[in-house]
Amino acid sequence: MKEKLYHILVIDDDTRLRNLLGRFLYESGFHVSLAKDTEEAKNLMQSTSFNLLIVDVMLQGESGVDFTDHVRKSSKLPIIMLTARGEIEDRIKGLEAGADDYIQKPFEPKELLLRINNILKRINANSDDQAICHFGHFTFNSTESRLKDGEEFIHITDSEAKILTILCKEKGKTVLRETLSSLCGEIDERSIDVQITRLRKKIESNPKQPKYLQTVRNHGYVLYG
Repeated sequence: MKEKLYHILVIDDDTRLRNLLGRFLYESGFHVSLAKDTEEAKNLMQSTSFNLLIVDVMLQGESGVDFTDHVRKSSKLPIIMLTARGEIEDRIKGLEAGADDYIQKPFEPKELLLRINNILKRINANSDDQAICHFGHFTFNSTESRLKDGEEFIHITDSEAKILTILCKEKGKTVLRETLSSLCGEIDERSIDVQITRLRKKIESNPKQPKYLQTVRNHGYVLYG
């Protein structure tokens, strides 16, 4: 079995299919987590980072389409939707909500695996470009966790680097406090605010009136530049 590098979350209320799919993906070399509905999925996403989501359109409670729309408000996490034959409108709605791909049930597991690998390859192909983030006269390399002001290096902590990495990936978009807290690991929302304040002192000429790292009231933060 090849080394497991990617973690996939499967969200489907069909217990048999969910378990079969989970076993197939595990045997194909992935870390796999399973959720029967979007509530369980959201709880998992609060404590675990995933590389790709597989989401059924028809779910108990919140639909897969609504869940995809919710995820897209704060993340570019790849999403593949599972749809039953004939659900053309649902497939269109899913793609409009931000799904990266869809596959019809019943499907050949190998076809799903091909779609997963194609998405992950595309992400990896762009990873080098995405590692460098520019805002104003600052440059942040997320791979090396290094921040530069022109040619001068600025010391940042591991926590500050994690936050800046996430904000750079979503540059120009609001990132919720709870999302930052979840993706950064053991950093609660109150500590996120403290880290943001420290970052501003390092990158803003006037930290009380930030130009690059701005607050979106009652929501979170956004990086401009």
